[in-house]
Amino acid sequence: MFDNLSANVIDSYLPALIYNVPYFGDYDFSKIVGAAIVFVVLTAIFWLVRMVILQRAKSLAAKTTTTFDDVIVDAIESVKAWVYSLVAFYAALQFFTLPDTIDLIISAVFYFVIVWQLISIAVCFVDYLITRFLEKDEDGDGVVDPSAATASNMVALIAQIVLWSLGIIFVLSNLGIEVTSLIAGLGIGGIAVAFALQGVLSDLFASFSLYFDKPFRIGDFIVIGSDMGTVEKIGIKSTRIRTLQGEELVVSNAELTSARVQNFKRMEERRIVSKFGITYETPEDKVKEVDGLVENIFTSIDGARLDRVHFASFGDSALIFELVYHVESSDYAEFMDIQQRYNFALLTAFNQKGIEFAYPTQTVYTKQIS
Repeated sequence: MFDNLSANVIDSYLPALIYNVPYFGDYDFSKIVGAAIVFVVLTAIFWLVRMVILQRAKSLAAKTTTTFDDVIVDAIESVKAWVYSLVAFYAALQFFTLPDTIDLIISAVFYFVIVWQLISIAVCFVDYLITRFLEKDEDGDGVVDPSAATASNMVALIAQIVLWSLGIIFVLSNLGIEVTSLIAGLGIGGIAVAFALQGVLSDLFASFSLYFDKPFRIGDFIVIGSDMGTVEKIGIKSTRIRTLQGEELVVSNAELTSARVQNFKRMEERRIVSKFGITYETPEDKVKEVDGLVENIFTSIDGARLDRVHFASFGDSALIFELVYHVESSDYAEFMDIQQRYNFALLTAFNQKGIEFAYPTQTVYTKQIS
């Protein structure tokens, strides 16, 4: 990077500074003076440019309502002060011919620090993009979905792994190390690891699918096959569900993406289909009153809406009525309260009218044969 700097400075700007030094004889101090001048000048230039750019960026950021310019300010401020001195010091060392081992160590430290600093700047922009596009308040309640935070953490981790992998390859390449075989080896090793960890990777990518597709969120009440409960955590490999019995159910993310999931939290209202039967001995005029009795019950129940009620069929031991009504809430406890009020009211109305509920019975007729 600074290979020709020393020769250009000495040849163009510095005269020969040869002095007699005791025990050493004549010594040319032009390299030492040139190195010192380059170190001081570069350090001053770096600091001056940084201050100008930083102050300009801050003034522009104060005039806007967007957050991207704030990210630029944070990226500039993330550059450590000693990094400027390190760059100037590395440039100053180019005036001297150092042993190969020492030169390799210094170059390795220099390139590593530069890569580390560039990655730090890139992470500032990655975090901004993640916050802007992943950690969003989608339902407007002022709270970021915890599953979005999990997904953003995974994206940030993957981004850092990719950046560091590219950075290390860049450092090794600039140190004269052949990286082609290394990249090929990493590719083969990656394939082997992918086969060995295909179950884990399947759950990992399934977690991304759960986030972007959003079949459910933390806090939703879901049913998976014969299991049901409230989602408590959507992790990288598994999802934790608190069942109605109180235990924690751990389900792999890959299973969730292939299973049929019922999400009751997304339900705006419940549609209930219910049946009851009355005895065959019920007089015809009272049978015809049943529809009106049910309709009157629902006019007095808040939060419920009757859809229909019909004399549906003749059962084995009862006259079957079917009704459909809607509970205008997704809350299960509220549904059960309305169901209970309806049951009590129907029981009271039938007792007042002398209508009896049917239960499984059999009537045996006997005939005497002479």
